[in-house]
Amino acid sequence: MKRNRQIATVVVLTLITVGIVVLAARRNGFFDSKVYYGAIQYWFRGDGGMVYDWLRPGTPYGFTYPPFAGLVMLPMAYLPFWPVVVLACLGTVLTTALLVWWLAGPMIRGRGWTVWYAYAIAVLVALAFEPVRETFTFGQVNTLLLAVVAFDMLFGVAKDSRWAGVGIGLATAIKLTPGVFILYLLVTRRWRAAATSIGAAAAATLLAAAIFPNESREFWFSALRDTNRVGQLHFLSNQSERGFLARLPLDAVEAQVWLVCVVVTLGFWAWRVARSPQDVIGGLALTGVLGCLLSPVTWIHHCVWLIPALIRCFEHGGRQRNLAIAAYLLMTSRLTWLWENRPRPPLEILGGNIYVWFSLALLIWTPLGTRRSSDVHETDKITT
Repeated sequence: MKRNRQIATVVVLTLITVGIVVLAARRNGFFDSKVYYGAIQYWFRGDGGMVYDWLRPGTPYGFTYPPFAGLVMLPMAYLPFWPVVVLACLGTVLTTALLVWWLAGPMIRGRGWTVWYAYAIAVLVALAFEPVRETFTFGQVNTLLLAVVAFDMLFGVAKDSRWAGVGIGLATAIKLTPGVFILYLLVTRRWRAAATSIGAAAAATLLAAAIFPNESREFWFSALRDTNRVGQLHFLSNQSERGFLARLPLDAVEAQVWLVCVVVTLGFWAWRVARSPQDVIGGLALTGVLGCLLSPVTWIHHCVWLIPALIRCFEHGGRQRNLAIAAYLLMTSRLTWLWENRPRPPLEILGGNIYVWFSLALLIWTPLGTRRSSDVHETDKITT
């Protein structure tokens, strides 16, 4: 009887999750996949123009990643669009399931819960999380990059493998923001892993430059500085510290205030992770939060990098668990979108920046301790 109830619960939650994702897909229409697909088709099968020349018709949006990312996406030039979308969706589901297993698996196995049941619910909860479903329905690569970095951190860095840092380096060469994890390796004095990650990023970047010299020159000296290609900084979906400031009446001093915020945030993060260098899972969690805060543009779908911190807080219990639950529910509710268009309701500074406020809270209160994350099966004391 208990098993039947569990199966029924999973089926109902699956239907609800699918319904939520379908609604989001109708709204987002795999927009980013269409941008990638159009740019790659133009680049490899067009009239010889550069990938950064192409913009999706009627929009200012074009390819914003380094040339190495275009090389990785080369199969798009020879596949119809819908198989590309199907592969992207499957990739999001599989990488989300892997992340849940790696990060929440020890808690699920250690609490005496029915493993398949608790794991199924955890995966469905993760898929319903707004950044994940936005990654799914925009056709983005966020969970794939997070999975690459998490694998490197958990099974490379934590185990002091000779290959530690390769995943971080390759992820950085695809999309620059994972480079914040190289800072983590430097702050925690993992010199070999840091050198490996820098070498992997440099090797991938130089490979792309050798094959596509014009595109590499265009990206590094022009397209990289053109923020209009990714959208306006003040748009509500930009839930970084820069986005928060761009929505305030600070036009004359916004850049200077942002630089001060970057320095303070970076210094606080470095102080926390340097005190607990052996807690690699905690380092993964806090550095993911840091990346969301510091990047000039952190769209809501980029906030999948908050998942390790949410799981760590939930696992710890007490006030941290309450923080994780509140963050998940308010983020997933789409409450922040009430403040998208003017005239905006009152309390915009709070409701329109929900991800920013919770990211700061996670940076401050995510538990960070002394456990070696290379042995994720151990249950040990974690201090805040």
